[in-house]
Amino acid sequence: MEGDCLSCMKYLMFLFNFFIFLGGACLLGVGIWVIVDPTGFREIVAANPLLFTGAYIMLAMGAMLFLLGFLGCCGAIRENKCLLLFFFMFILLIFLAELSAAILAFIFRENLTREFFTKELKKHYLRNNDTDVFSSTWNSVMITFACCGVNGPEDFEAVPHLPYPSSEKAMPEACCQRELQSREGTFVNKEACLAGIERFQNRQGCYTVILNSFETYVYLAGALAIGVLAIELFAMIFAMCLFRGIQ
Repeated sequence: MEGDCLSCMKYLMFLFNFFIFLGGACLLGVGIWVIVDPTGFREIVAANPLLFTGAYIMLAMGAMLFLLGFLGCCGAIRENKCLLLFFFMFILLIFLAELSAAILAFIFRENLTREFFTKELKKHYLRNNDTDVFSSTWNSVMITFACCGVNGPEDFEAVPHLPYPSSEKAMPEACCQRELQSREGTFVNKEACLAGIERFQNRQGCYTVILNSFETYVYLAGALAIGVLAIELFAMIFAMCLFRGIQ
């Protein structure tokens, strides 16, 4: 009976890790294709910072799941205690990292307030200076989400900025409306926007826009994170049971 139970656990663990292996291989393949694709999709991704970062995150996740599934499959089907131990340690590290990230997110959640971002923007933003990482990141966010500042264009009235013509307001170019929401997108009317004509400006603050964009996915992401942690916990238990059962 004990042998049948061990055999059942072995094949269930193999099946479980085989799907992880396939998922990792798919993510890895898609990530590589997006980055090296010669047909022009690579340029679209490179022009959008969010897509560019997402492609590399997909690549890293694919590689991690690929390795994790491979170790689990080989360890289970070959009844290799060394591979099972590596599988257990690998999942344990991922589990602890995810748990630490969740705890840190909970502790520092108060820093993600509207007031915090407004204070940081007014302190560090340098308008159109794309050599500065902080300013470049904010410009990319404002262009991508068609928004301006944290609360709106008024945030830039007290922002230290580079010299600009007297005909232009303190509002940066990133707040001007574009035909396409990317750095290569053509301005609707840049001169009128910088001169203060509101209909050519993005008037809504980025905090509200981004919050509305991701609010739908926050609870889904939380439920998914809890589900992943539970699966990883069960995977570690199965790996240890199989490890102890192998003679």
